[in-house]
Amino acid sequence: MPELPEVETVRRGLAPVMEGQVIAEARVNRPDLRWPFPPGMAARLTGRRVLRLRRRSKYILADLDSGETLLIHLGMSGRMLVSGDPLGRFVHDHPAAEKHDHVVLDMDNGARITFNDPRRFGAMDLLETATAEQHKLLALIGPEPLGNDFSEPYLVAAFKGRNTPVKSALLDQRIVAGLGNIYVCEALFRSRISPRRKAGQIAATRVAALVPIIRQVLAEAIEAGGSSLRDFRQADGELGYFQHSFDAYGREGEPCRAAGCTATIARIVQSGRSTFYCPQCQR
Repeated sequence: MPELPEVETVRRGLAPVMEGQVIAEARVNRPDLRWPFPPGMAARLTGRRVLRLRRRSKYILADLDSGETLLIHLGMSGRMLVSGDPLGRFVHDHPAAEKHDHVVLDMDNGARITFNDPRRFGAMDLLETATAEQHKLLALIGPEPLGNDFSEPYLVAAFKGRNTPVKSALLDQRIVAGLGNIYVCEALFRSRISPRRKAGQIAATRVAALVPIIRQVLAEAIEAGGSSLRDFRQADGELGYFQHSFDAYGREGEPCRAAGCTATIARIVQSGRSTFYCPQCQR
């Protein structure tokens, strides 16, 4: 599933052709994805101006001039693709419709945004903008890791007394928003913290040091356009490239890249997910 860098990459790709623009026509080609679309979604989107495109955790939120917000979740295979972009950043011609083009937004500037999702694990909903943050999908999400609320004192306090492994703690969206398996593995490798360590038993100085490391990993991944594992594409259809920089994730049995380390990357399963780490470097 796309993590924060992939979703942020898509948001940044969509913003130039959606923000400030009117949805000239919205087409909804099926009744549901992961859950049913809201009643009359096409009519409620058509003619509305997109005031702002923002991200909360792994969700893209488009605030409309109707007082509603379009919530978008990419799921496992969802893609938001742009064609006919007047800015010249994407392919100009609109491609032929495909089987899994479930929602199509024709903008008044000539751009077309197509939500394509073969597995249909993605989702869209319409929320009242004024109360969007209270929606059940958003209300319990923790601070954004690139925002000011995610600070060293905050993470130290959040970890205090926790008996769960640090890997699980960082994946808990109530503690920090948007982190997934890939970037937690990478951040823990850089911090030299074992994913097996209990969050509440890690020294406060080491927990605090995780904050800038997490930010650095995410910033580098966004700059690289995310990681293209299986289905992810940017809004212009291009792949992300951060996977070529992985130090731990997916490198089971390969040499550790830390200077002077002679160990190989190991894989364990935690809460049903693969964890990759160096048993020698990460303590």
